[in-house]
Amino acid sequence: MNTAGLDVFFLTMGAAMVLAMHAGFAFLEAGTVRKKNQVNALVRVITDFGFSTIAYFFVGFSVAYGINFFVPVSELNILGGKTNGYEMVHFFFLLTFAAAIPAIISGGITERVRFWPNALATLIIVSLIYPFYEGLIWGGNMGYQGWLEATFGAPFHDFAGSVVVHSMGGFLAVGAVVLLGARKGRYTKDGRVVAILPSNIPFLALGSWILCVGWFGFNVMSAGNVEGASGLVAINSLLAMVGGLLAALVAGKNDPGFVHNGALAGLVAICAGSDIVHPVSALVIGLVAGACFVYGFQFVQTRLKIDDVLGVIPLHGGAGLWGGIAAGIFGQSSLGGAGGVTFMAQLVGTLTGVSIALVAGFVIYGLVRAMLGIRLSEEDEYHGADLSVHNISANPEQDMASH
Repeated sequence: MNTAGLDVFFLTMGAAMVLAMHAGFAFLEAGTVRKKNQVNALVRVITDFGFSTIAYFFVGFSVAYGINFFVPVSELNILGGKTNGYEMVHFFFLLTFAAAIPAIISGGITERVRFWPNALATLIIVSLIYPFYEGLIWGGNMGYQGWLEATFGAPFHDFAGSVVVHSMGGFLAVGAVVLLGARKGRYTKDGRVVAILPSNIPFLALGSWILCVGWFGFNVMSAGNVEGASGLVAINSLLAMVGGLLAALVAGKNDPGFVHNGALAGLVAICAGSDIVHPVSALVIGLVAGACFVYGFQFVQTRLKIDDVLGVIPLHGGAGLWGGIAAGIFGQSSLGGAGGVTFMAQLVGTLTGVSIALVAGFVIYGLVRAMLGIRLSEEDEYHGADLSVHNISANPEQDMASH
């Protein structure tokens, strides 16, 4: 039976589920920021998706896979030797991954970043930086995977992007957050942390739930076709998610922000090895990720004094790093995994992605800051990005009535 049309439908559903995850990013951020920055959070997430689409369509997809769309429609339908326009929906699916990078970064830099300079950084990252590493790992570019296999006995295994997507986003955010500096009033002159409370816990929880549901498209549909779809990926994603939220519940002492983000930490960590580890190992990977997120968040905020608003550095960067390495531990047949991985290949592949992201984050946001400036003025930050950038609040009718 010709399954080409079925594969296109399968991947379209996956792309739609990951597209829905961007609503999760938006509401997670809108619920975490102060009320005066909710509109800005929502607008930046959806417009970053728009900028990402343009960047990935015209440049990024070609950088990663050597495929462009500048041919007649008759040729578009059979790009890459696939029929039914498969490569076009493949682009759509992978675009939703690429666009997750600025959505991740957004959570770290929110409440004080300028709109258009940030949009420029998004265009650069999704055109060049992310596709460069994506192409090394998933596109077979520059012989990198062959070198890893020859040197360490296996290529780097990242089934659904613990490192390719999440660590890249989390560690790109380091440069952005550090160069922006902390929100006004976040730290006292003697270094004490001042609590800045979230605006809406139900929005935060809704964002987490949307992300959790969409993640099963993120992971399961990474197979790329119906024949490759695996129930193992689904159950591993489920158990890692549960492990993450339960560990964060305990480590975070019932804090709802930690619980809802802990579920996401587990899902971040299982992406890499979801197709090769045993379900019990997936639970362990999630438990470690959830606990490490809580302690990592506290370390970044209180010890390093880095004002990463949503905790994207430990959540995506740290949990993604752990997931890449964990695949090399629990994926081995001696621990009940499917095999085909080595610890050293996973370690080197992971550290390669982290290094690229760290350097690129400082370079790109440093250049944008030098050319345009990236931080709102003190007055605009005080009034909030909603009024300063968009001239409207989250509840305009209610605000008018109160005056």
